[in-house]
Amino acid sequence: MKNLLDGIEKITFMGPGPSCVDDSVLKAMAKDTLGHLDPAFIKIMDGIKENLKTLLHTENRLTIPVSGTGSAGMESCFVNLVEKGDPVLVLINGVFGMRMQDVATRLGGDVDTLEFQWGTPVVVEDVKKKLADKKYKIVAVVHAETSTGVRNPVAEIGELLKGSQSIYLVDAVTSFGGIEITMDKWGIDVLYSGTQKCLSCPPGLAPISFSDKAVAAVKQRKTKVPNWYLDLTMIMNYWEGETRAYHHTAPINMLYGLYQALYLIVEEGPDNVYKRHMENHKLLVDGLKEIGISMLVDESCRLPMLNSVHIPEGADDAGVRKRLLNEYKIEIGAGLGPLAGKIWRIGLMGHTARPENVQKLLGALKAVL
Repeated sequence: MKNLLDGIEKITFMGPGPSCVDDSVLKAMAKDTLGHLDPAFIKIMDGIKENLKTLLHTENRLTIPVSGTGSAGMESCFVNLVEKGDPVLVLINGVFGMRMQDVATRLGGDVDTLEFQWGTPVVVEDVKKKLADKKYKIVAVVHAETSTGVRNPVAEIGELLKGSQSIYLVDAVTSFGGIEITMDKWGIDVLYSGTQKCLSCPPGLAPISFSDKAVAAVKQRKTKVPNWYLDLTMIMNYWEGETRAYHHTAPINMLYGLYQALYLIVEEGPDNVYKRHMENHKLLVDGLKEIGISMLVDESCRLPMLNSVHIPEGADDAGVRKRLLNEYKIEIGAGLGPLAGKIWRIGLMGHTARPENVQKLLGALKAVL
């Protein structure tokens, strides 16, 4: 029987995720598996928690990776906090804000939305007016909107909520590891991310962090958390203390990979990592301009790690992406929602954010176009 794994080719990931993975991360994942309650593995778990806290600039005790992709991180945050009738405000300017709305609605929340044009950021003054009209248990926003390449003003929204009873919930799936996040300073109560973007670890884990205020809200629920697998009242007992309470079998080797990926960022230095993302973003923007490709998002709110670009007039959207993949082994992303067929999404995430990858893509685009 033919082994299909033998036919896998190395792809340069320059789309909205996953990103390229350093060889040391893959080697870490190939190490011998330990038991999920083995003392040596518990030390690795603690190392992951400390590195997550360091990179997020938070003292939150409940800072752990959920066993599942970034979407599991999103669901774990909402499912632990939202009870039927809870007032929730979701700020939407792309696909992933819409997903927040969907999940909160399914849980029976009293969900309001404030929507903004795709490709533009959330307007802080509009949020301020909305908050003056009604008190919300949860206010949720996407930091780096992957569907558009927009950076939302998370710190400024946090200022509006300081001193209130509202729980400030932030999607940092694309931002974590690519731009600075100072969780405690910005007043973020709950944050979730994923491993496959700027952390440059294969998909399968979702870092989350809950403030003491958010943990208290979970413990004060009137009803049980409706999802057993993502119930943090049980999961936190597995990730804390000398005596660990079994909840589910952790994905051991995936956690090896996350440990190594976080280790690489800490070793390079977070500020150096963010600088590398920005420098390669500028290199890409300048190179695209030379071949007549313009950016969707204004420079003032543009992400360095996710670049949305206008498809040149006359170019075949799917055809170009297919040729890049088949002939040059480069993957870029298509547009979503109202931007489908209008933009390409070019990722410079984590290990991908290197000059040689930018030059490889620019050369391929010149040839294809």
